[in-house]
Order: sequence, then structure tokens, then C-alpha cells
Amino acid sequence: MPTESELKPLLPRAVRKLAAWCVVLLLVAGVAAVGVWLCVQLKAVVTPVLLALLGTALLGPVHRRLLATGVRRSFAAALTCLLLLAVVGGTGYVVGSALIDTGDQIIASVREAARQLADHFGAAGTSLDQLARNGKELVGKFGSTAASGVLSGLSVVGEMIALAVLALFLTFFFLRDSDKAAITVHALAPGDSGPRLEAMGRRGYRAIEGFMRGTTLIALIDAACIMAGLLILRVPGAAGLGALVFVTAYIPYLGAFLSGAVAVLVALADRGPGIALWVLGVVLAVQVLEGHVLQPMIQSRTVQMHPATVMLTITAGASVAGILGMLLAVPLTAAAFGVVSELRAHYASNGGAVGGTEVRDV
Repeated sequence: MPTESELKPLLPRAVRKLAAWCVVLLLVAGVAAVGVWLCVQLKAVVTPVLLALLGTALLGPVHRRLLATGVRRSFAAALTCLLLLAVVGGTGYVVGSALIDTGDQIIASVREAARQLADHFGAAGTSLDQLARNGKELVGKFGSTAASGVLSGLSVVGEMIALAVLALFLTFFFLRDSDKAAITVHALAPGDSGPRLEAMGRRGYRAIEGFMRGTTLIALIDAACIMAGLLILRVPGAAGLGALVFVTAYIPYLGAFLSGAVAVLVALADRGPGIALWVLGVVLAVQVLEGHVLQPMIQSRTVQMHPATVMLTITAGASVAGILGMLLAVPLTAAAFGVVSELRAHYASNGGAVGGTEVRDV
């Protein structure tokens, strides 16, 4: 018979629990790393699926409203996709036209602001002036570098069109067959985990839906307020700057900083330091309005993330998939937070039970 000392564990209880958690964290990190690697390798398939998911979340209420009026599912999905195409195309045309019409003026204003900074700060300002002077050349070089992995620039455009068309068709199928998603989950779920998986999926989808609708509405309000302030202050290129605010609003925090900095530089170059300070005040006031009024009112039902978490998410998305990763990172993280919240609520309601059996420390 072994003695009591021989049965005594070699490591204390706290160390053994820490080691167990480390193993779990390593396994989770490994699975996540493999998942990200697979998504990068299969980006030609994953990207349109994610874009279609965002489009479905944005226009889901329109599709449900059409169904409530008695329209057949396929016809309602087709009408919703046509509406999506019209909205995206119209927004792209308005934004593109505004940026093209005022782009040269904005670039000239930024160059002038850089020159003024050069007069005050010497070499540092000269570097800014040189960067602004060669802005178009830098953009061209960046585009040629990005296209170096394909046969020609035309093929890049073809890939983007194919991706957009595939995403549009997937949006149609997601809308039309959304009622079958729960049935599919229940059919594929092992054991009696179907209701739990369905609840997790619905919670994650609601987070994406709320984020997309809320962000779009907030972007419109921000762009309208800042453009109105620029028009009142008679800052040139107000329409283009407002369009820039709307586009960059889909990148939380970083987008507002970039568009606000451009607006201040344009005002500094054309209207002087006084008007530039007023523009800075307008930008800051709009950001305060967004953070303390619009965000709590519009996105109060979605997953709320700490600003540090958002910034880390954007950085990780940019490192994985560039600009597209920055756009997709936050809504996908919101969905993940929603799933985690659903799991926590489930286990809290069951008192830490898993599958009806209480988890005990052994």
C-alpha cells in the first residue's frame, strides 16, 4: 500500500490549476491561429462571404418588412439586393464625385498647410511638405506595389468586380434562405445543443446587424454635422471632406482622427489658424456628440467594446488583411463578444452546469 506521502501531488493545487488554464489558453490560441491562417489562404471565398454577411445584416430589416407585406421570399430578397446595389452605387457615385471634384483643392490645401508648418518647424515641416507634394506619386507607387502580385492592373479590377458580384449573389441567398438557418443548425448540432447554438448564432448576428445599422446612421450624422460646420466656416472642399468623414466612419476612432486632421489642415491652409481652430472645435464637438449621445442611443443594444479593445482589433485586422481587415475586424469582434455573452448567460442560468451535470473540482 502506498503511503500518504507517496499519494501527495508533486505540485500545489494552485499551480496545477494555473497549468490547466495555460493548456486551455494555448489550445484556444492555436485553434484561432489556424482559423486565421485558413481565412487568409481562402480569402477569395471568405471575403465575399463576410461582405455578404454585413450586407445581409444591414438590409435584413428591409427584407423582413417586405415579407410582412406579403411579398414572396425570393422576390423580396431580389428587391432588397437591388436596393443594396442602388444604395452602394449611389453612395459610391456621390462620394467619388465629391472627392474628385474637390480632391485637387484638398490636396493643394494640405500642401499649403505643410508649407506653413515648414516655415514654423523647419526640417520636420519640410518633410511634411515633401510628402504632400508627392502625394499622387506615393499613391501611384502604393497601387503598383499592391498590384504586383497579379498579372496587371486590369486583373485587379476584374477580381474586385468578381468579388462584389459574388458577395451580391450570396447576400441574395442569405436573405432568401435565412429562415432555414435555424433548421440547419438543429440538424447539424450534436445531441441537444441545437437550441444553444441557435441562440449563440442569433446573438452574434444581432451584434453585427446593430453595429452595421448604427455605424451607418452615425456616419451620416457625423458627415452632415461636419460638412455643415465647414460650409458655415466657408472652408473649401466641404462636400469632399464630408464624404471623407462618412467613408472613414466605418473605421472607429482611427477614421475620425484621419478625416478630422485633413479638415483642420485644409482650414489652416485656406482660412488661417483662427478658422482652423474653429474647425477643430467642430470636429471635437461632433466626436463628443457621437461618444456621449449617438453611441449610447443608437448602439445601446449592440455589444459595447472598450476603446482599447477596438484599437487592438483594428490593428490586428490591418495586419491580417489591410484596409479590408480594418473594416471587418470590429463587426466580427462584436459578433464574437455577443457569442461569449450568450455563453456566459447560459452557464450563469444553469449555475455552472454543462450538459445538465454540475462541474465539480476534482
